[in-house]
Amino acid sequence: MSNVWTIARRELNVYFSSPIAYIVLAMFSLIFGYFFASGVAFFQSISAQAAMNPGMAPPMNVNQFVIQPTLGNFTIILLFLMPMVTMRLFAEEQRQGTIELLLTSPVTDYEIILGKWLGAVLLYGCMLGLSLISMAVLFLYTRPDWKALLAGYLGMLLIGSSLLAIGAFLSTLTKNQIVAGALTFGLFLLLWVLDWVSQYSTSMVGKVCSYLAMPPHFEQFTKGVIELKDVVYYLSAIFLGLFLSKRSIESMRWKA
Repeated sequence: MSNVWTIARRELNVYFSSPIAYIVLAMFSLIFGYFFASGVAFFQSISAQAAMNPGMAPPMNVNQFVIQPTLGNFTIILLFLMPMVTMRLFAEEQRQGTIELLLTSPVTDYEIILGKWLGAVLLYGCMLGLSLISMAVLFLYTRPDWKALLAGYLGMLLIGSSLLAIGAFLSTLTKNQIVAGALTFGLFLLLWVLDWVSQYSTSMVGKVCSYLAMPPHFEQFTKGVIELKDVVYYLSAIFLGLFLSKRSIESMRWKA
């Protein structure tokens, strides 16, 4: 595990020694902040209307009106930002020719893959940490259901980690970061579009598309519900991404 942590720290240092980490974190903070502020503004508007008609107004729930919509829109942010995080993981190593040095070093393929993936997950953790600042504001003025919020963040961690694993694999397929980013965005977009396709089909194809799509599995987490099938889905996506990365790295090792 020491090799994994060494590679992970190296990757994190590379992110923060280039503009990519700061661009990603700034864009994430801006977009997430906008969704959060919009949710708060809507909640305040509904609360004001409820105060004028207290007898007819339903109970005001900050989780329902602020947290759930904000986390629901969170997947849109990942669709655009995760390719920026993963596109350089292996593509840049191949372009610079340092992948041969990495493959001939005394580390296993799994240590290389896990280390690079973990480095990306740590950067993603910084993004989640920034989002907690907004959520902390809610606890200053309201009483959200912290258990539901915790479930939501578990879902955010799982969906982000699975996308990073898939993106890491796609980064092994090319030496060009832009191509890797485009491939990753295209596949992520497909995983989102499958959800829309399933809404217009009641056949077995629609059910398969619904299961393969990522957003539906995240929806229950935003409601504070943790279902085993959703956890298994994301863990399977992580395993598949890392396994395919391993196979791709093995082919590189043979070529080297």
